[in-house]
Amino acid sequence: MYTKEQISNTVKEILVADFECDAEKLVPSVRLFEDLDLDSIDAVDLIVRLQKIIQKKVNPDDFKQIRTLQDLVETIEKIVNEKAE
Repeated sequence: MYTKEQISNTVKEILVADFECDAEKLVPSVRLFEDLDLDSIDAVDLIVRLQKIIQKKVNPDDFKQIRTLQDLVETIEKIVNEKAE
């Protein structure tokens, strides 16, 4: 099981290392597509990387409403906790 802080740190590490995002911009309210310039292909790549880390299958429908970093962290936390129960 992962804490929200662990998930947030992991997502930030991926965004910096793999998507060349500025670490200082990675606050909870940052918008993934507008502020970080991620596109739909980046979103898929991010989901694939997260699946490998959390060892859980992620339903793409779970990601349709994600707009901010906080949304992403909360969604991953929900997936990890749902499947663990």
